[in-house]
Order: sequence, then C-alpha cells, then structure tokens
Amino acid sequence: MENRVRIALDAMGGDHAPHEIVQGAILAAREYSVEVILVGQEEVVRKELADSVPNNIEIVDAREVVEMDDTALAPLRRKRNSSVRVCANLVAEGKADAFVSAGNTGASWTSARMVMGMIEGVSRPALAAILPNVNDHTLLLDVGANVDAKPNHLREFAVMGHFYAQMVFGIEAPRIGLLSIGEEEGKGNELTKETFRVLKETGLNFIGNAEGRDIYNGNTDVVVCDGFIGNVVLKASEALGEMVSTLLRDEMTRSLPRKVGALLAKNGFAGLKRRMDYSEYGGAPLLGVKGGCIVCHGRSNAKAIKNAIRVARGFALNRIDQKIREKVMDLHAREHDSSVLAST
Repeated sequence: MENRVRIALDAMGGDHAPHEIVQGAILAAREYSVEVILVGQEEVVRKELADSVPNNIEIVDAREVVEMDDTALAPLRRKRNSSVRVCANLVAEGKADAFVSAGNTGASWTSARMVMGMIEGVSRPALAAILPNVNDHTLLLDVGANVDAKPNHLREFAVMGHFYAQMVFGIEAPRIGLLSIGEEEGKGNELTKETFRVLKETGLNFIGNAEGRDIYNGNTDVVVCDGFIGNVVLKASEALGEMVSTLLRDEMTRSLPRKVGALLAKNGFAGLKRRMDYSEYGGAPLLGVKGGCIVCHGRSNAKAIKNAIRVARGFALNRIDQKIREKVMDLHAREHDSSVLAST
C-alpha cells in the first residue's frame, strides 16, 4: 500500500459538526500524508472550508444526517444517503481505506458491520479504547459494541487487541489480561472462567486475570472484557478524570500561595492534562470489520478529529484488519486439527 491513504470523514456527525470536523480535516491534511474525503451536505461543508482547502481534501455529497437520537439501523433503512452510510460505502467500494465518525455510535457500528462486512473468522466487532496508566497506556476492549459476549468472542477481542496494541504501543508481545474480580484463575463468573481457559490456548502473551486496578497500574497492555463492563469502566474513567481536574483546579486557586505554586507547576499540570485528554487518542477503532472504522467521542473537537484521522491512517498502513484475519484463521485451523485428533 502507498504511504498516502484515503480516509472518509463523516462531516455531519458529532456535537460540534460540521465546524470542528472540517477544521480537524484541514489540520490532518496539512500534517499527515493522507487524503481526506469529507462526506456531508456539500454546500455546508464548502462553507466551512471557505478558502482554506488543501489539495488533499475532497468532498463527497451526502444529503441525509443520522442524528444522535436515531436508531442504529437508520443508515441501513431510512437514511441510506446519510453521511455515515456513504462513508462506509466508500470503504466497501475501495475508494477509501477507512472512515472516521464522531456521530451516532450505533449507526457507525451497523454501517461498518453490514456495509463493509466482517473479517472472515470474526463473529463480533469490538470497540477498543486507549486509557492512560502509570507507565504508558492500556488498551481496553470491548467498550460498548457488545453488551453480551461469549468466551469465543472475548478470545477474538484478545487477538484483535494484540495486533492493535502492537501498532499503537510498539510492543512485540503485549501483555493481555482478562478483566475479573480477582487474579486467581478460579475467580469471576462463568464467562470469565471459561474465557480464561480458552485464552491460555491462543499463543498470545496472556498473563491471566486482571483486576480493575490493573488497567491503570501498568501491569497490562491489553485488557479484555464484554462491552457492558467495558463501557461502564470507560465512562467512569472519563468522569473520574474530569472530576480530578476540576477538584485540582479548585484547590490550587483557593489562596495566593496555592496560585503561586500552581503557576510554578504549570508545565507539570499541562503534561498531566495531555495524558488524560481523550482528544490526544482520537477515537476508538472498531476492530473486526473489513477496512478501518474509527469511532470518536460525540463532543470531539478539531484536535480529536485530526488525531482520529492519524489513527485511521496508521490502521490502514499497518493492515491491521488483514493481520487480525490471518491470526483468527490460524486459531480456527488449530482448533479444527485438535478436534480431529481428539475424535480419532
């Protein structure tokens, strides 16, 4: 694949669309070797672009918009000319390598799964989120695509998380933990107990059960769970980070000496904010679909969109979907061989 990739961007999706989305596209087009396809109502997008149009940005018209209160099936049934559906069409047709959206998460999920299709051997896609830990970062998946999951689904999440962590963290053998209520193998519910067994047989660097604290203490690189638990962890983490930032700001401005201290520690606080800022990570990839799909926070600003495009570009260049397919097919082949041997 050439170094320049094509990313379809849902210009109409998100709390601050289209302005922040278009501005993020401009930032990405100027900073990265990427072609950005802005998908949305053409006259609205052109107005936002004004005269500052880099030559690596183009517009594809899409007349409909999936709102946040629309159902996940809206782009498949009622709004087939919506911006998120057209983005998925572009990837499916080979006209884009990946798409990015800060709009309706369910609509992005269904568009990617039903229009772009699933990777052979993967039964469920998973949303993967990057969270800060004391050393670097932890990849958590699934964070909302599947509220119910079976052991084979969690095994697939582990395989997909392995390759994505290799790309974003640069770690050859990411440490994979299974989120549970205790470190011992026998702890947890029936889902985690059975998943523990199957993860031991994957050939991945599975280190066993991970407790909630292991997401943040640096003991794991990838933590696997079902989407119900993962979404609760993600949103609680976001709220906790915002609360800590607010309380810290309040405490540091209560008196003149504290204000002076805060001024002296300004660079340190700025560094802490960057590590906890969701916009630094861009968005969560939907792993398991053909091509790339990056789902952004609904309140994403231009910086978050720019970084999401960077993530989508890296996803395409590293052929993460192909690597996931190869590994999953290898696992299925080994399982088949084992079952044949067991029956003879």
